[in-house]
Amino acid sequence: MPVAKGSTIDPARTRAAILEAAQPLLYERGLDGVGVAELCTRFGVSKETLYRHFGTKEGLVRAMLEARSEKVGAWLASAVESAGDDPAAQLAAVFDALGEWYAQPAFRGCAMVNAAAQHYDEQVRAITARHLHRYLDLFTGIAARGGAEDPAVLGRQLLMLVEGATVVATMHGAAGVGGQARAAAAALLAAAT
Repeated sequence: MPVAKGSTIDPARTRAAILEAAQPLLYERGLDGVGVAELCTRFGVSKETLYRHFGTKEGLVRAMLEARSEKVGAWLASAVESAGDDPAAQLAAVFDALGEWYAQPAFRGCAMVNAAAQHYDEQVRAITARHLHRYLDLFTGIAARGGAEDPAVLGRQLLMLVEGATVVATMHGAAGVGGQARAAAAALLAAAT
C-alpha cells in the first residue's frame, strides 16, 4: 500500500485497500487479537493514515463489518437470484452456498456474531443486528414466495437455522452441516405451507 514516489495518493483507494487487508486478518484473529501497530505494519501504512481514514481502530472495525455485511448480503442475494423463481430452489441455493463457505479452510464462523460477542460496543451490535435483519428479510421473502402461512415466523426459524448451523460448523466441523441444514430448511418450508 505504500505509494511510489511521484504517484498520486487516492484516498478512496487507500481506504478500500486497508479495508480489504483488514477483513481476513480481523476475521481470523478476532477484533481484539490485533493491535493498531500490527495492523499498520501489516497494511504498510502509518498510524496517521489509519486514523485519517477511520478515526480509530473501532472505526476500522465498524467499516470492515459494514463492508463484510454488504458483501455477504450480495453473495446470498445472488445465490437466491441464480436459483430461479422456485422458493424451494432458492432456499436450497442459500444453504448450498453456506455449506461451501463452511468448508473453506479460513472459515471461523459468522464474523458479525463473533464481533458482537467479542465487542460490547453498541455500534458493532447495531451493525450485527442490521446484518441479521438482512438474512431475516431474505428468508421472509423466500417464505412468502413459498406460500408459508406465516412468512415472518418461518423467516425467523430459517435465520435461527442458519446461525445454528454456522455455530455447529465452527465448533464441530463443517462436514455435512450445509446439507443437513439444507434438508432441515426444506422440511421447515414444506411444513409451513
